[in-house]
Amino acid sequence: MKHVPIIVLDFGSQYTQIIARKLRESGVYSEIVPYNEKIENILRKSPSGIILSGGPASVYSKDSYHPDEHIFNLGIPILGICYGMQLMSQFFGGSVVPANQQEYGKAKLTFVKQNDIFKNTSDEQIVWMSHGDKVDELPHGFEIIATSENSPYAAIVNEKERMYAFQFHPEVYHSDEGSKILKNFAKYICNCESTWNMGSFAKEQIEKIKQSVGDKKVLCGVSGGVDSSVVATLLNEAIGDNVICVFVDNGLLRANEVQEVQDMFKTRGVPLITIDASEVFLKKLEGITDPETKRKIIGETFIEIFDIEAKKHNGIEFLAQGTLYTDVIESVSVKGPSKTIKSHHNVGGLPSWMTFELIEPLREIFKDEVRLLGLELGLPKDMIGRHPFPGPGLAIRIMGDVNKSDLKILRKADVIMLEVLRSSGYYDKTWQAFTVLLNVKSVGVMGDNRTYDNTICVRIVNATDGMTATFAYIPHDILETISRRIINEVWGINRVVYDISSKPPATIEWE
Repeated sequence: MKHVPIIVLDFGSQYTQIIARKLRESGVYSEIVPYNEKIENILRKSPSGIILSGGPASVYSKDSYHPDEHIFNLGIPILGICYGMQLMSQFFGGSVVPANQQEYGKAKLTFVKQNDIFKNTSDEQIVWMSHGDKVDELPHGFEIIATSENSPYAAIVNEKERMYAFQFHPEVYHSDEGSKILKNFAKYICNCESTWNMGSFAKEQIEKIKQSVGDKKVLCGVSGGVDSSVVATLLNEAIGDNVICVFVDNGLLRANEVQEVQDMFKTRGVPLITIDASEVFLKKLEGITDPETKRKIIGETFIEIFDIEAKKHNGIEFLAQGTLYTDVIESVSVKGPSKTIKSHHNVGGLPSWMTFELIEPLREIFKDEVRLLGLELGLPKDMIGRHPFPGPGLAIRIMGDVNKSDLKILRKADVIMLEVLRSSGYYDKTWQAFTVLLNVKSVGVMGDNRTYDNTICVRIVNATDGMTATFAYIPHDILETISRRIINEVWGINRVVYDISSKPPATIEWE
């Protein structure tokens, strides 16, 4: 079944990805495309509706972002959010000006007129505002359907043209009934059915893999993490023995991880080739301190090793990767004017010298959707529940140069932290937990001696898809146990700190 999407045009809002997520959660397929996507590309997707995201610019600025104006003539519903509202208002003859009183934070939405887009939601509900500009004069053909204390045009509509615009952000967590409002737009305005789920996605991907690969072979890089395990299972379902799973030990894995991955695949009955390339990776990383350079070296080396292994087998024409939607969004600004956060080792395609075609069945789904897909494919819950582990491994959890000595320290600290977290029951209550070797020394006292040793940072976060995250509220006695054990059991550490920053403004990983 081909899912008819709601297209989200990205104008640079930090919340754009959440719009697509909320729609998918309601069973409606949604895709994000750049704000300046060509109209023929949009038409090719046969969208049932379009959403214009928020953005940091002002519509009256010289460098403001504008879409192909033909989107307003497609005859399909459009919803503008914040910047998207101001853009629609300007286009249809309204006025947008700097607000005398900027509005950031919670606001009370009061209905002026009933509308299907607010069906089954409450009058005077709390919504999230984040804007410095405002619509000062209604665009032609529009009327007010809701207000807030500082926004007389909090929600407007042109029912004849099925065009809606909100000054508030329904997609964010702080808008109490925003998910319902987005679902109403999809269901009642765009006439979408809730057909998007991981069961249908799995069937589509299996069929797509069969058609793409035929009787050829696929080299699948696995790490033992959720993403690559799901990819390997999908491929196994689609082409059976024609998938060749390869696990590369890059020397940057956690303690005992090589054996655990091998045991896991053995239990699943999936053949696995293990390559020890630890010396190759560590040699290339010697003396490298820049995070982006580390990531690129690791990504390029993975490709080189896969290429060497592929030449040992006849008929391999494809390389499979567990690239996620979040990897793509954070790595390359292909979804609009959003800024590149960091490169991911598995994003950006293959080098020109490599003749393989790339298979990335998870490229358009989020992490939590991958977990649901894994359960749909029958993977065990303990595998699905594993915390994310980055492709570059411990290289981006050591600040500065990567070497065997620091890796040994970090592994020991990480084992202790995870032991305490699991025994306390907090491992399954959190999204991701790890330690970082800061390579920042400080004075300490151990016994009667002065020390000048290194610092370990403990990072534990809660998230849904990794696009945003908050630091986890871990009881102090658990943090105290982690700190005491690391300092007592790991030579060279005399200080442990806890990272209480959220994403944004920080990222989850330190590099």
